[in-house]
Amino acid sequence: MEQFEDQLHQDLHQFLLSIEEVDKHLPECIDVEEKWEDMARAYIPDGIREFNSFPSASLGWMMYLGMAVAQLWDLEWATFSKMDDLYVHLRDKRGYDCMDEYIREEVLALSGEAYSSLEKLVGECASRVYNALRHQAIEPGTREAFNAYVSCLHQLYLFGAAVQLKRLGYHMTKMS
Repeated sequence: MEQFEDQLHQDLHQFLLSIEEVDKHLPECIDVEEKWEDMARAYIPDGIREFNSFPSASLGWMMYLGMAVAQLWDLEWATFSKMDDLYVHLRDKRGYDCMDEYIREEVLALSGEAYSSLEKLVGECASRVYNALRHQAIEPGTREAFNAYVSCLHQLYLFGAAVQLKRLGYHMTKMS
């Protein structure tokens, strides 16, 4: 499974780099990375329930969550870092189905073209990851399928955070 997650990482990194949504050297934000397990644990029951009917949403919502956590880290991490139920807090503002809209509008404060282009970007990333997952020829309902799904979510979360950190002006470049 580690090899699959590495492939996802490389594909997403190259794609996002090619459209200048991330830098070559990805940001390191331990606070956001440490929130991954809590977010995943809370998200997975909802994500799995939605996966068969809406795989791109099930995957893409996690990218939005990575962006939201990065944004909240930049705004007021002292408050948000202590929330054990940050996922539930974000989800319950408008419900699971509208969580993407809530994050774009209220957390990221996007509208107009920026709102629409982010929707397209997340959709493309989710589609790429879903396509990679389908080509793994893993039997649905198995532990291996679950682990592959979690690997997909993990990479989408991390790249969501990386995209948002770059948009916030954080760059991992050599200082001269």
